[in-house]
Amino acid sequence: MKHLAFILCFAFLLSGCSSTQKINALKPEPDNAAPLAYETAVSYLNLPVSIKLKDIENQANKYMTGLIYEDNKIEDDDIEMKIWKLAPLTISNDNGKIKTVLPLKAFIRYRIGTDKLGVDMYSTREFNLNGKVALLSGVNLTNWKLNTTTSLQSLDWNESPTTTIMGKQVAITYLVNPAIKLFKSKIEKSIDESISKSMDFKPNVLDALEKICTPFEMSETYQSWLRIVPLELYTTNSKLSKDAISMQMGLKCNMETLIGQKPAPKFDRSKIVLKPVSSMPDHVTANIVAVSTYEDASKIMTKNFAGQEFASGKRKVTVQNVNIWHKSGKMVIALDLLGSINGTIYLAGFPQYNADTKEIYFDQLDYAIETKSTLMRTASWLAQGYILRKMQESCRYSIKPNLDEGKQNILQYMKNYSPMPGVFVNGKMNDIEFQKIQLTNKAIVAFVKVDGDVNVTIDGLK
Repeated sequence: MKHLAFILCFAFLLSGCSSTQKINALKPEPDNAAPLAYETAVSYLNLPVSIKLKDIENQANKYMTGLIYEDNKIEDDDIEMKIWKLAPLTISNDNGKIKTVLPLKAFIRYRIGTDKLGVDMYSTREFNLNGKVALLSGVNLTNWKLNTTTSLQSLDWNESPTTTIMGKQVAITYLVNPAIKLFKSKIEKSIDESISKSMDFKPNVLDALEKICTPFEMSETYQSWLRIVPLELYTTNSKLSKDAISMQMGLKCNMETLIGQKPAPKFDRSKIVLKPVSSMPDHVTANIVAVSTYEDASKIMTKNFAGQEFASGKRKVTVQNVNIWHKSGKMVIALDLLGSINGTIYLAGFPQYNADTKEIYFDQLDYAIETKSTLMRTASWLAQGYILRKMQESCRYSIKPNLDEGKQNILQYMKNYSPMPGVFVNGKMNDIEFQKIQLTNKAIVAFVKVDGDVNVTIDGLK
């Protein structure tokens, strides 16, 4: 035992008396590069949509203008008629149905007489009338469009149509109103078409989705980007309540956080299918995949080591650069040293997460076998557990600021965020819950879970 102690002390003195040494530890080569592949965690975003009747009214008035009915053939039923929209229509809620009141004016030419025995004995009368038609519409959502089934409830002329027959004023409402049977179906169809055209959701929804699915920067410091990859879009049937039509929409998607340059979007509007469902969950469940390439993680780790000095007695080293890669399920951390020892040493360990402290640390972190054997020969003081523990502390870092910052960055898109004119997003979210870490050949992949609520309102559509 005395001899062993003497040998160790002698080796220590020799190393202390020597000048700066160059270390040549064998590099643990990374695994063969392969396409980045990691587990995907599906997210469901609940998007309750509310559309005000006033917006539907405004849009319908844009599509329904001027002449809405025309019958120029008098020979078939002795009546010729043209109907114009006189003023803007109004829309309101009538016991769960859309009530439309349409002011209109009419030009009517009525023919009286006979052509018996080939003798034309007709006379015509012309009338200019105005009034209001009231219609009720059932509401449903079909193939991206808000569809209505409209029926005419009443038609009130401001004055009764009359004509002079044999010197007397005779009301001819009983003659004019049968023609309304033809007019009735035409105006019902016109109302349905105008609402359908004005409430075609597909362009608006896809435009909004494209905006939302465009990667946006969550942190300039860490160059982190959030990318949403839509898979399917769900919707429940629409309901009319008070002054708005509401429906539940839900987005099935993958959510990724990527580090580095702005990633390309993964949005293909031709593949988005609207699927009807009976109900939707109440809360948002977002499983976010955070992808950090080893190259980008190396840059962040280099910053963590900046300015730190690791010493044992008079011997000191500083870490100039850090490189990280994957090998056999472990993470290899290469530290370029400058000081009493110049060269590169290699650490290896398993990344873990401490949910209480919100820290990532490396379990079983140790020198790579090749590095340890080299250090024992050339720099035993650096191989000591004390130096390794200090380095291990520098490899432990809290991601709580990152999670908090990520939450704040996401929240800014839930405070009256408007991805397009007339569409507003509001909501709330709970704390971000860390799930697990997965290593691939090209990146560190972290999985986090977020719960919350999102509401989308459409107000003032253009």
